[in-house]
Amino acid sequence: MSLYSYPASLVKPAFLFSNSSPFPSTSSQRFRMSSAAPPPLPDDRIVLGCGAATVDFLAAVASYPNPDDKIRSTSAKLQGGGNAGNALTCAARLGLKPRLISKVADDPQGKGILEELESDGVDSSFIVVSEGGNSPFTYIIVDDQTKTRTCIHTPGYPPMTPDELTKSNLLAALDGARLVYFDSRLHETALVVAQEQATRKGIPILIDAEKKREGLDDLLSLSNYVICSAKFPQAWTGTPSLPTALVSMLVKLPNVEFVVVTLGEDGCLMLERSSENNQSEEVDVDDLVETLKLKKDANTNSPTCISSGFVKLHAKGIGTVCGRLLLGTAERVPASELVDTTGAGDSFIGAVLYSLCADMPPEKMLPFAAQVAGIGCRALGARTGLPWRSDPRLSSFLG
Repeated sequence: MSLYSYPASLVKPAFLFSNSSPFPSTSSQRFRMSSAAPPPLPDDRIVLGCGAATVDFLAAVASYPNPDDKIRSTSAKLQGGGNAGNALTCAARLGLKPRLISKVADDPQGKGILEELESDGVDSSFIVVSEGGNSPFTYIIVDDQTKTRTCIHTPGYPPMTPDELTKSNLLAALDGARLVYFDSRLHETALVVAQEQATRKGIPILIDAEKKREGLDDLLSLSNYVICSAKFPQAWTGTPSLPTALVSMLVKLPNVEFVVVTLGEDGCLMLERSSENNQSEEVDVDDLVETLKLKKDANTNSPTCISSGFVKLHAKGIGTVCGRLLLGTAERVPASELVDTTGAGDSFIGAVLYSLCADMPPEKMLPFAAQVAGIGCRALGARTGLPWRSDPRLSSFLG
């Protein structure tokens, strides 16, 4: 059996990507329907994504193995993954109409990836399917003890090249789109899409800056919104603190309206640019963050948001930007309910995509996105626990 071949019983779509999977179902199915009708869907709800769509091979273990150990999994699941695939699946379940530009092979895994995306409402017609090669996949080990996950990714082959996205398909993919989202993978193709929308369409761009990647700087220069992992801002800017890194990012990226950094159980931090030249005194950004932290309510389990006013935010040795800081808290998921954090950042982004289409203010967007991410962490895999729009656990955030 070759490196990219798997027994048919493991890869046929009915096994991998449908509710007929023999692995235990999750409690998320109980929350699909709500007696209270959610608010109307946004009028403009087509979003275009460009990035990774993969297969995830997940195994949960009692504790992470030592080298040369042989252990058994406590549970397992095979399902679609990839940053863009996960984020757009989340967006689709919330009611958006996502389209995805990506690439898979014509192998069983590729077929399953396409079928699962379509079943969740993601338009896969712009995904390139290669003859031969292998679809991308990731082995994920979930440690039940520490609630961490370790990912081993194998890229798809052959890789996607920009010429595989025809001009007619590119224009059709952009037609009617409210937002364009990139997960910073497939960077050459992503840049072609970004340049086309920037020069012809003027559609806002959201970038997932998970870590420093080839071509990411070019995409950031064209972006309007940036969502970062915890380590990215300081790694990219070389600044001494996270708050100063956010100021540095807005100084370096004049088109960016806001940057959000996700901090896991510590919530998130957002810096929103002000279009007005605020005349108030300068405020040290590190000091302001500490002031906001003191305002957090330790007794609240649900996600909340604490905001400063619009001020001049100063970072020593970097400069000043006019804007405001928002500190978002995460849902305090009970240890007995926390299963897997795989894809939590992707679901946060999917919820932000919805929020932008619905014109939610940041004060509502951050708690809503945190709630969606928290719900997803209650099941194994990035997509299993993703909520539908009618989920009663979202009703207070959508109202």
